[in-house]
Amino acid sequence: MRVSIIVAMTLCGRISPGGMSSVLDRQFLEAQRAATDASLLGAGTLREGDAQMRGPGGSVPPRRLRSVITASGDLPVEERTLFREGPRPLLFTSIAAAPGLRQRLGDRAEVVVLPAIGPALSLSHLVVELASRGARSLLVEGGAHLNYHALHQGVVDEVLVTITPKLSGEIGARTLADGPAPLGAPFLDLTLLACEQAPTGELFCRYQVNSSRP
Repeated sequence: MRVSIIVAMTLCGRISPGGMSSVLDRQFLEAQRAATDASLLGAGTLREGDAQMRGPGGSVPPRRLRSVITASGDLPVEERTLFREGPRPLLFTSIAAAPGLRQRLGDRAEVVVLPAIGPALSLSHLVVELASRGARSLLVEGGAHLNYHALHQGVVDEVLVTITPKLSGEIGARTLADGPAPLGAPFLDLTLLACEQAPTGELFCRYQVNSSRP
């Protein structure tokens, strides 16, 4: 399966607060959803907003897989449209959190248990599960911790980055990938495949991940 991370960030690498990108970038994100078979969202991103992983025109193709990952099971179930409209999403979680989530969600989501790799859940098992359901491509939509673990566990093929003409500089603001240790020694190497300048001043860049293990 081809796995892509997609993210918009400031020139200083911050991805928060959200809302920094343009309508053009939003259209790019929706087009990437339309071109892939599945999306994956971290629980933190869902806690921060009513993310629905919709495609162009607000569409939700009936066979496209929308999924969320949470080790803790801490999700705002009742407040999120994802669990009320469109095909029911997949909810990947730990064996400890699964019973509580199944009780809270009922038939509004399918809960799937993943094994753990240290403090994180196994994303390679997640990829295999999505592939077994017919997915050949996955769009990882963040946030920072999910991006980090996907890169650290070696499941990412490419990173799609919209660099916005903005600066944050805020100490502690989330970056493209936040984790406890370097992704490489000390860097993870990428190869620039394409970079397009938009009239908005944004740069739409596509990078190949050369190696995803330290």
